[in-house]
Amino acid sequence: MTLSQQLLAEETRPAVVAALVQVVRQEVADKRGISAVALKAGYAGATTVVPNLVERVLERLLPEFARALDPLWDGFLAADDTEFGSYLAAHGRAASSALLGVTDTRVAASSNEPVKKAYRAVRGKADGHVEAALPRLGATLQRHAPAG
Repeated sequence: MTLSQQLLAEETRPAVVAALVQVVRQEVADKRGISAVALKAGYAGATTVVPNLVERVLERLLPEFARALDPLWDGFLAADDTEFGSYLAAHGRAASSALLGVTDTRVAASSNEPVKKAYRAVRGKADGHVEAALPRLGATLQRHAPAG
């Protein structure tokens, strides 16, 4: 069974979304330094205006994110590795590109110019943020995909 099939199963998906919301919160909270101040302020502002923003976005994008990670999951299983988070971290560039490819495509297709402008402003640092989150992300996904 593919990663996406497991994560998107009707009985699993709500728990996956809830767990990924926690991953996002933890990743934002763990950020340090000057750039973290802007990131945390932006996150706080956005989630104040739309309290369930992260959940809504993850619910909408989970199918595409999961399918984007299917090839990496297959590689993880073939490698007989034990921790998907470590596997993703070891393949950070490919994993980051797969995930950001989803958002890049979505934003490019959007007619919402303010969203496009905001995305362009943060996209340059997104690879680093995504790669830093891969161990936690992979561990979270593996808990919901028992084939691994």
